Amino acid sequence: MSKKMMIAAATLFAMSSLITSCGNTIEGMGEDTANAINATQDAGQSIDRAASY
Repeated sequence: MSKKMMIAAATLFAMSSLITSCGNTIEGMGEDTANAINATQDAGQSIDRAASY
């Protein structure tokens, strides 16, 4: 394998690793946002139930 091919293969591997990492980060942010929304809704329902008594 020539030096140029090795550099190209290493670059391709590095770029694919970065893209995968970005995808995982975006997915994690989406899960965090969903959890925050659920917690806010639960808190609102708790306040509503407390105010109803």
